[in-house]
Amino acid sequence: MSDTNWWFFDQAVVIAATGLLTFGIFSGITGVVRIGLAIPLVLFLPGYALVSALFPDKPNDSYHSFDEHKTGLGNPLLVSGGLEPIERFILSSVFSVFLVPVIALIPSATPGGFTLETVLSGISIVTVILSVIAIISRYRCRPERRYVPSLSFPSLFFQSRPSLLNASSYRLYNIAIVLSLFLVVASVGFAVANPPQPDGYTEFSIQTDAVTGDVETMYESTYTSGETTTMNTSITNHEHDQQTYTTVLLIQQVSYEDGNVTVHETDELDRQTTTVGDGETQQQTLEVTPTMQDGDLRLTVLLYDGDPPDDPTVDNAYRVITLPIEVS
Repeated sequence: MSDTNWWFFDQAVVIAATGLLTFGIFSGITGVVRIGLAIPLVLFLPGYALVSALFPDKPNDSYHSFDEHKTGLGNPLLVSGGLEPIERFILSSVFSVFLVPVIALIPSATPGGFTLETVLSGISIVTVILSVIAIISRYRCRPERRYVPSLSFPSLFFQSRPSLLNASSYRLYNIAIVLSLFLVVASVGFAVANPPQPDGYTEFSIQTDAVTGDVETMYESTYTSGETTTMNTSITNHEHDQQTYTTVLLIQQVSYEDGNVTVHETDELDRQTTTVGDGETQQQTLEVTPTMQDGDLRLTVLLYDGDPPDDPTVDNAYRVITLPIEVS
């Protein structure tokens, strides 16, 4: 088949490659392979689809005499149309650099928010839409003017188009092209390999009962002095690394005045240490044996990242839960 039968082939490849690369990244691949999948999807494909939509015609270079009829000047001028393969390649990278950040801003205004999934989905959708527009634009061109990607390996350097520059100038431009593309690819690869991560955090909670019309509180609030019951806590690690936590359970006699809390007496009831992997949740069962009975009492559950200090308090804990209780 001649090349003229393949005028849409590159856009079909763009659409197929966009789908495959997006699926590969969503599949959870990590490391160098993930970087390799992300680079063409972020650095080349969106810009190439846009360039193809804007410039559906092929290169057309010709010379004509400048103002020959009025002044008699016969100096030839180059009249150019379309883009050479190297120009399409360079503009594809340049347009992608400007297009991708704009696409990335759109998910921030949607319910999905700014996440990897929403950004990649937006890039993929826009790339496919631009490729379809490019196919339509080429179809509307006259066949003799339509850009057709060559089935042979094209020249990636400035040497085929006529120019007023001498041949020795080509080498400088070619070196500049190679260095520029290397820097761009290296920058994108570093950005993909080291994406900014949000600050880590830990979720800490106690197990509660379902709220119905028959209960006053979601947690157990009435205890018997000297009688042991249990309290279930839950720790979820979002710190981007494995963490070791220590939970300290205190019973405190307190007083309240003008919105301030004064602690008069404290006893430690239980202490447990656990290791939780990143993204995992660990359950703990603490033993509650009240040692106080009079005054305003509360259970204070303190969570520490690592070992707690000698004097665990609300002020030096990483996470704090306080539960007013009654002891009979």
